Amino acid sequence: MSHLSSQLDETAEKVNGFLREVVNLEHEPTLLYKAARHIIDAGGKRLRPYLVLKSCKLVGGREEDAVPTAASLELLHTFTLIHDDIMDEDEKRRGLSTVHVKWGVPTAIVAGDLLFAKVFETITKHTDSRHVPPKRILQVLRGISEATIAICEGQTLDMMFESRESVSEDEYFEMIRAKTAALFEVSARCGGILGGAKKSQVKNLGRFGYYAGLAFQLIDDILGLTADEKILGKPVGSDIREGKRTLIIVHALKHASETQRKNILETLGDKSASPERIRKTIDLVNSLGSISYAEEKAMEYIKKSKNALTNFPPTKDKEDLINLADLIIARKY
Repeated sequence: MSHLSSQLDETAEKVNGFLREVVNLEHEPTLLYKAARHIIDAGGKRLRPYLVLKSCKLVGGREEDAVPTAASLELLHTFTLIHDDIMDEDEKRRGLSTVHVKWGVPTAIVAGDLLFAKVFETITKHTDSRHVPPKRILQVLRGISEATIAICEGQTLDMMFESRESVSEDEYFEMIRAKTAALFEVSARCGGILGGAKKSQVKNLGRFGYYAGLAFQLIDDILGLTADEKILGKPVGSDIREGKRTLIIVHALKHASETQRKNILETLGDKSASPERIRKTIDLVNSLGSISYAEEKAMEYIKKSKNALTNFPPTKDKEDLINLADLIIARKY
């Protein structure tokens, strides 16, 4: 994993330099650009850009041709985080105050909108058409547009589920397919497209990203209940306070006794719930085997993710993508 960590750092360095260029603090009004850069400058794993660059190299493409798209997908991801934090009323992100807490909701909304616009500006302005045919650039833009629509649909389902007592497992997976996996899928697909991959290769790269994205969200749900708060960078148990219908909660409600179900539902969505009540609810869902169940599902999807790369020849880039899948399962934040 140390080799992967150094590679992620290298990707972050390339992409961060590009992000600083396209979201430049010298632009006016400075307030807007500071707000837009806040989460970017706080760091992050840069998994989606890494997926773009590695997928491009895996099919024989030039990494430099994919850097603008890799950066644009990080901009898209950051845009969703800013708006998510507003909707969820979260106060912390990556250990720092969220954008809306620091600058207010109106500025946070506009900062997110700026990043969304920068997604498309970055690709169209900085992709070198001498090396990447316009047809491929259009395919990338179409894919990102479709993924953004999916993210909006998934986010809406996530909010709708908060007011429902019962959500099925199928409904949960439909929600995270759109909300989370779509961005992983398009990251891998875009890398392949920019690298000149065949249609079958782009499809398999998409499957790799899709299943990795499902596993990522499952692990995210688990860490939201079990992680060290200082490492996680935001309050543990916030999903319960917000009433999120994660797979853990869906499973727990299905297997709980009437009394246990009542206890879970009383805490779920109660923003004033004390840390002790949250802890008791976490212990209860854990005793029902719900966290273990989510872990098992995550492992299943990581296996499917790796299997999607079977037809690619054994190369260092393929090995790096497999290691990335393992990192998604092993991560602590």
